[in-house]
Amino acid sequence: MTLTTVRVRGEASSVRLPGAWGLGLRRGALEIKQFFRQRDQVVFTFAFPVVFLFLFASIFKDDVRGAGITASQLYVPAMMAAGIMSTSFQSLGISIAIERDEKVLRRLRGTPMPPAAYFLGKIWLVLVTGLMETAILLVVGTSLYDVKLPSDPAKWVDFAWIFVLGLTACALLGIAISSVPKSGKSATSVVVLPFLVLQFISGVYIAIDTIPDWMLNIGALFPLKWMCQGLRGVFLPESAKVLEQAGGWEFGRIALVLGAWCVGGLLLCLLTFRWKNRRDG
Repeated sequence: MTLTTVRVRGEASSVRLPGAWGLGLRRGALEIKQFFRQRDQVVFTFAFPVVFLFLFASIFKDDVRGAGITASQLYVPAMMAAGIMSTSFQSLGISIAIERDEKVLRRLRGTPMPPAAYFLGKIWLVLVTGLMETAILLVVGTSLYDVKLPSDPAKWVDFAWIFVLGLTACALLGIAISSVPKSGKSATSVVVLPFLVLQFISGVYIAIDTIPDWMLNIGALFPLKWMCQGLRGVFLPESAKVLEQAGGWEFGRIALVLGAWCVGGLLLCLLTFRWKNRRDG
């Protein structure tokens, strides 16, 4: 809680304002309400990975030799990882750039609201939408493509930390890349292009064992490849790990890479985030 001084009928008095955490919760509720009011955005956000999963799983549905799974099952965790990145990196990168261009950030900066509350509101939004996206893809994967939910509680623990670290890293990178577009109109092109390229070289659209090593090595520099690998380790049988570049799930390395990107993404945000457009000074 913070104190601020206001004047009522010419007399100064102190008013106790909510702290950053409380304001962040309220800001998050507002962000979520605004998101669900835009029905076309809601439909596109949640339907996009489901439609792509249906298309790829329908085209490539044969058994994967030596892995004990079908190609359809291989796409489910990959699309889940892409869905997490879509609701965090892509969503924040575009929406914050538009809000900056429309002077929304500038007006918020001029209010008593702590800057942390704005970012907490965005985090609540991506957390809710990321969970919903993942749940929808899990329902589709288990009902249509025979993906088995883990019976081992340790697998659900792995899922939890992969989801949290992956969502956090991608959200921070989305906030950082929002400062790259020169205007809100160019934000979609600037943000979608690297995300689309990463999906192709990280094992989302193309099976990991058919991607050239040099492309995989580039993809390994970014979170999406490790999110895909980790979620495959959670939702696919042990026999499927032969498809991985290293022949195993590498949960320890996944944690290190995603954790490093959380730290690196935070540093990038601190160094690059701007409340105003470049043309505004």
